[in-house]
Amino acid sequence: MTHEPHSTSPFRAGAVVIATLANPREKFWGAILHLSHVGLSLRGVDLSSFDDFVSQIRDGEPFAAGVLFFPMHRVERLELDLPEGTIPSLAQRFAQKTGQDPAPILVNEFLPPDSDRPSGADTLVRPASASEDQSEPGNSSKTLRGQECPRHTDTGHTDTGDPSR
Repeated sequence: MTHEPHSTSPFRAGAVVIATLANPREKFWGAILHLSHVGLSLRGVDLSSFDDFVSQIRDGEPFAAGVLFFPMHRVERLELDLPEGTIPSLAQRFAQKTGQDPAPILVNEFLPPDSDRPSGADTLVRPASASEDQSEPGNSSKTLRGQECPRHTDTGHTDTGDPSR
């Protein structure tokens, strides 16, 4: 039985997230390209390189975000990049420093434009204004941990273990 992601799922292509990985422990910030039971495809940067990445974009230097695949056994936690009270999200910090929305920059080569995506597939996490209702009080991030991952029938992202593939 194949489970298709529900169109209101927060963890869909284009969503800006922070991925915490195990073995070795790492954190990455970026936009989801694909999420399935096999793993997570993400375009982004190691969290420790975020400020350097923002400076590159702001200064008009060549784009340096990697396209990464992490097998699901390494994904310990996946959370939407949302503000924490008065602390802005990383996407908001990116937008403030560069004047650009990070999601289109991260996904434009890999996902169709919003108008070409199926209904509900545009998941750009936009900075919320102070007057907007953000999320449940005391819970400003949504995590995938402990939830069943959506399954897809395509085999575009597989970890075969064969370095020649």
